[in-house]
Amino acid sequence: MRVHHLNCASFRPAIAPPMVAHVLLVERDGGLLLVDTGYGSGELADPGRLGKPYLLAVRPALDPGETALAQVKALGFAPEDVTDIAVTHLDSDHAGGLVDFPHARVHIHQPELDAARHPRFMEKQRYLPAQWAHGPQWVQHSEPGDDWFGFPSVTAIGDDVVMIPLLGHTRGHAGIAVRDAADHWLLHAGDAVFDGDQLATPPSCARSLTVMQTLMAVSNKLRRENTERLRELVATHSDEVTVFCAHDKAQYGALATR
Repeated sequence: MRVHHLNCASFRPAIAPPMVAHVLLVERDGGLLLVDTGYGSGELADPGRLGKPYLLAVRPALDPGETALAQVKALGFAPEDVTDIAVTHLDSDHAGGLVDFPHARVHIHQPELDAARHPRFMEKQRYLPAQWAHGPQWVQHSEPGDDWFGFPSVTAIGDDVVMIPLLGHTRGHAGIAVRDAADHWLLHAGDAVFDGDQLATPPSCARSLTVMQTLMAVSNKLRRENTERLRELVATHSDEVTVFCAHDKAQYGALATR
């Protein structure tokens, strides 16, 4: 499997370092797989639907060339070649591109889809139902039982794409692990962390990002527990697994240029 690293949204937050939306495009025998999607054509056509407070705080670039759709085409593929999408969660900056691949199966951790469909009061501000109003072909995954480097997991697509529940940022947040052609795992940890240095020993993180993570987490206790588990994974299995998050610009740059 060949893996492409894409940036499908750039941000210039008012109180944090510049950020990206790190997306994977995986060439598989059965078709292309996207891991997350960034923003899509809907946000470009109507940025206002993201909400004025969000736009002022996050300051997304909304560049047409950064959409997953544009980058899939630039690589010589057709949108219909994307047969599967695996999402870490359904926050607007991760699910916007779903509409641009309406024929794809969308793999999701069941509690996340439940949260998006039936949001609690504080969750209503994070989900944007217009992003999946086209009626995606949801493939719900639940009841993790398979062991993946000590994490309970679900084999999502064949033996090379695994979903690992990493709850805390949202009710159903999950990491997506993909095994590449060199038999090495890439774990897209979504928003389980905001800064790759949180997984270093000793860890570090910009104060502004720590505040953002805490405010956005539905369970900061679970988020912190999963950060510790990911840090242990990095410390003990970095030769077998590369862990990265969705928004660390430096991490994205290092992986995209390999």
